[in-house]
Amino acid sequence: MGTVLTVDNINVYYGAIHAIKGISFEVNKGEIVTLIGANGAGKSTTLHTVSGLLRSKTGDIKFLGKSIAKTPAHKIVAKGISHVPEGRRVFQEMTVRENLEMGAFITKADKVKPNVEYVYEQFPRLKERKSQIAGTLSGGEQQMLAMGRALMSNPQLLMLDEPSMGLAPILVDQIFEIIRNLNKSGTTILLVEQNANMALSIADRAYVIETGRITLSGSGEELAKSEKVRKAYLGG
Repeated sequence: MGTVLTVDNINVYYGAIHAIKGISFEVNKGEIVTLIGANGAGKSTTLHTVSGLLRSKTGDIKFLGKSIAKTPAHKIVAKGISHVPEGRRVFQEMTVRENLEMGAFITKADKVKPNVEYVYEQFPRLKERKSQIAGTLSGGEQQMLAMGRALMSNPQLLMLDEPSMGLAPILVDQIFEIIRNLNKSGTTILLVEQNANMALSIADRAYVIETGRITLSGSGEELAKSEKVRKAYLGG
């Protein structure tokens, strides 16, 4: 299978606040791995550290066997990691097509058009709205656009931060079906998600983060059956 991402004993601080406390985990090729936990547990901070937006005081982060712990964020994208941040953050004044092209800033010119077509295959709604200004899209469409933009750089690892946030239940189902399809087509996925039910239902493996530490790990199915997880995150 092969390991795509190895996070080894990272400790991350916001000033004096110790946000991430010795976290270690791995993501193997072809997997969907999810990080679940309460607000403020450290899930997004973990993704920001992997993508180079924050730095760990200790440990290492390896992508495809090579350390990226000190690599600048834009070079991490070039290595094959794309990060869809919480809150979507599309370019509001640009069209759908222009947003996608912004995601291709490291892509060779002859690959841009095929990549756009691939994104349109995954997200037919974006093709319908390719000339529409992104700021006028619905929340679900903006989430699709943010994911599509991330796919423009041909990532080997796609990191998604709270893709269902603020969406109606029917759109949440659509987004998770798209995540499944992307994974089936060969994209390895690291998913941060507060909707633990949905996240565990599609995850090969999962980790529970509480106050900056990993407290439980196992298959998605195992954690969905865990009494502790059910009481804390699944409403049971």
